[in-house]
Amino acid sequence: MDTSRVVVTGLGTVNPIGSTVPEFWKNAVDGKSGIGHITRFDAASFHVKCAGEIKDFDPYLHMDPKAADRNSRAVHYGLAAAQEAMTQSGIDMNRETPERVGVCVAYMTDSGYNVQQAEIVQRRGTRRMDPLFVARSGPSAPAMQIGMTFQARGPNSSAHSLCASGADAISTAMDFIKLGYADVMIAGGTDSCLSPLSMAGLDILGAVSREPDPAIACRPFDAARSGFVFGEGAGLIVLESLEHAKARGAEILAELGGSGWTFDASDYATPVPEPKAHAIRFALTRAGVAPEEVSYVNAHGIGTRAHDPIETQALKLAFGDHAYKLAVSSTKPMTGHAVTASGAIKSIACVMTLLSGVIHPTINYETPDPECDLDYVPNTARDCNVDVCLSNSFGLGGQNCCLVFRRFGG
Repeated sequence: MDTSRVVVTGLGTVNPIGSTVPEFWKNAVDGKSGIGHITRFDAASFHVKCAGEIKDFDPYLHMDPKAADRNSRAVHYGLAAAQEAMTQSGIDMNRETPERVGVCVAYMTDSGYNVQQAEIVQRRGTRRMDPLFVARSGPSAPAMQIGMTFQARGPNSSAHSLCASGADAISTAMDFIKLGYADVMIAGGTDSCLSPLSMAGLDILGAVSREPDPAIACRPFDAARSGFVFGEGAGLIVLESLEHAKARGAEILAELGGSGWTFDASDYATPVPEPKAHAIRFALTRAGVAPEEVSYVNAHGIGTRAHDPIETQALKLAFGDHAYKLAVSSTKPMTGHAVTASGAIKSIACVMTLLSGVIHPTINYETPDPECDLDYVPNTARDCNVDVCLSNSFGLGGQNCCLVFRRFGG
């Protein structure tokens, strides 16, 4: 494998606490929650009452009205985030070889859109549905829209590993660059599965918080945690080979050092710590980073009874005694869990930590759990000079992807 270095030159996000990266980061540092009562549909028949919804988003600011009307919210969010990231990167597609610019975006099919099209067929007949339903309903829809918008003709792909998907897409994009298939990749994830069908599936699974008070619905690592909170949003980053970024005089935000992938091979809903620890160690090894060099972990931090202690165990297995010196925080009690976008939104938080020297808090942390005994940066942001950070993304079913970001040092 080519060992060329891969750097981050652009960031973009749309999520419940920010429609841009600066807005997201300010609210994350302030510990502001974007979780509220469900308004997208009537949730009276559900045990689950709270979600991280995006409010006041106008897709027509980012897409042609006809195209916007025929695409899902996830495509709207993904394109808006990609536009922000590309603007920050300063990439001029008129100066690029389009076959050297690619896209890899994680996405889970929008069940609301699929149900809508099924209802059209049932009520109005087969000739009235979206003629591009097959393309627009598939997991490649956001990647295709972003590729067409920017005329990026290099690798165009999607990744799907449930909650690890956003990180998976970023790792895959890094490998496209390292293997020589592209100089630039637009990578990340987008998700908007807040629909009655998706919520019903999560409701019956029992992993989603049934706490009626949105202010405390998501409480990672807290003894009183009761499950995760569904969210939506997008996170896109621009990755480049270091050589390409330097050649065009780009501002380099951070370096993506390495990634680690594993699979629990255990059970759909019961995680185990050892494969997760191996993914962490693999990511550190690939990045050429010693465990003691890591000072911050953006945790998967989902807030379920089963997963938080397992992630804590995995960190102890991977870092040994150094685990107790790590600052660990979770973004999800503020944004909710945006599934295929989550790993990408967390990656943006990691890059912003490196740039700002501030670690955002784990909000809603009140009661320590003996099984979760690390430093979770409770409730208040912390100034900390971070050179290397780890982002953990652990998918439901056991799919794991960990990313290592570090401060760029030339």
